[in-house]
Amino acid sequence: MLTATPSHHPLERVEISLGDRSYPILIGRGLIDEAGTFEDVPSSSDAMIVTNTTVGPIYAERLARSLAPRHRRVHTVALPDGEGYKTWETLNQIFDALLAQGCDRKTVLYALGGGVVGDMTGFAAASYMRGVPFVQVPTTLLAQVDSSVGGKTGINHPAGKNMIGAFYQPRLVVCDLDTLATLPERELSAGLAEVIKYGPIADVGFLDWLDAHIEGLRQRDPEALAHAVRRSCEIKAEVVGQDERESGLRAILNFGHTFGHAIEAGLGYGTWLHGEAVGCGMVLAAHLSARLGLVDAAFVARLTSLIERAGLPVRAPQLDATDNAGRYLALMRVDKKAEAGEIRFVLIDGAGRAVVRSAPDALVREVIDACSCA
Repeated sequence: MLTATPSHHPLERVEISLGDRSYPILIGRGLIDEAGTFEDVPSSSDAMIVTNTTVGPIYAERLARSLAPRHRRVHTVALPDGEGYKTWETLNQIFDALLAQGCDRKTVLYALGGGVVGDMTGFAAASYMRGVPFVQVPTTLLAQVDSSVGGKTGINHPAGKNMIGAFYQPRLVVCDLDTLATLPERELSAGLAEVIKYGPIADVGFLDWLDAHIEGLRQRDPEALAHAVRRSCEIKAEVVGQDERESGLRAILNFGHTFGHAIEAGLGYGTWLHGEAVGCGMVLAAHLSARLGLVDAAFVARLTSLIERAGLPVRAPQLDATDNAGRYLALMRVDKKAEAGEIRFVLIDGAGRAVVRSAPDALVREVIDACSCA
């Protein structure tokens, strides 16, 4: 594991506009080590840092020092690391720690880690004493550009990903770019999947920029990473500000996720990283878009190449030896985006524009068969 050396970078701020539940996303370097980063968080007697056994040893003490001026006692609970632990049992570890320390309804929870930690901490915050404040301190690229922003919280169920949870907004999101220095290469690539998705669904110019800078991002060029995080957060903030609870527009942020969630559930959570499944899912969704006449083959080839250059898989795994496509379809029917058993796909209707619609099962089967490994 690499170690991060704190450095400084101009602080950037992106606002999530949700009325009295609005909050900022702070993007910069060395933010975890600065008490001023958290000056707008409510003071309280107790705070609980929720982290995992990988991230905690690197950053938990540093974060606790920065929080000391705001909270008389700062506790820490370290969860097991990995998507396979995004369960009721692990969630209960957070509640157990809060109750053991006598934490009250003014206690502030801090999610220090990747998407799994962030989702579970948010769900715990939404549930503990019917709601306590929480702050997102994402330490992975995927969490910084996607899962920490927008208030989606939850845990997995064996039948489907994120099927149990709540919409619950944080008070603050702190994207310390220095934490990306400790990120394993595979995790970095997984995060790039969630960065790439913003181009096809919302911003052709950003897609062009990613084409030109994907190698720099993989090499952790500081300026490239700062731009990617900021632009991703800007797009997500705009979408969430218009549709907080995914009644319409926000569904476009799930580009690649319908196929991707099926891959995760079908293989077993944690076999593929979430971003790997989403990257591959975007390839399948692009092929489906082409078969429906929404994009041309050149767009599919371009997006597939970009995803592959990001270090992500572009061939879908076999989930069933006898009826692979049938297994995908069965899993996708229990996805949250399905309506009355009808699968809803986020598709690309020309670069920079997404639509949500259904597709005939026969066509989906063709795509899965064409894009899956033998």
